[in-house]
Amino acid sequence: MAIIRNASAHWEGSLMEGAGKVTFESSDLGTHDVTWASRATESNGLTSPEELIAAAHSTCFSMALSHALAEAGTPAETIDTSAAVGFKPGTGITDITLTVTGKVPGLDAAAFEEAAQGAKENCPVSQALKSVPITLEVTFTE
Repeated sequence: MAIIRNASAHWEGSLMEGAGKVTFESSDLGTHDVTWASRATESNGLTSPEELIAAAHSTCFSMALSHALAEAGTPAETIDTSAAVGFKPGTGITDITLTVTGKVPGLDAAAFEEAAQGAKENCPVSQALKSVPITLEVTFTE
């Protein structure tokens, strides 16, 4: 049976002048404001759908990479991932760049790069976002 997580959004007014709120229901992380301006220009302390996607993707990728490394017998000491989601008004989400730094005792940089590429291709969020170009930048700390 699939695990279900819930969030909801409430919007008032037109796209350009209106405002909304996104609520994280499953985790009870709270309600966060969103506007068109926070999506298309500066965030000014508000969130956007792209930031939410970036959070989901960086977390999912880190979990997938951690699992793959442990399954291969080389568990990670640390994995730090950021995701940058590009958005162009009128076009939509244009690209995603994952940037990962890892410290994995007993592994070399080439093997870490290979595991990271596998996680990029196979994490569930990457799978859901296949229509968007996803690039990966890898740094390995020995």
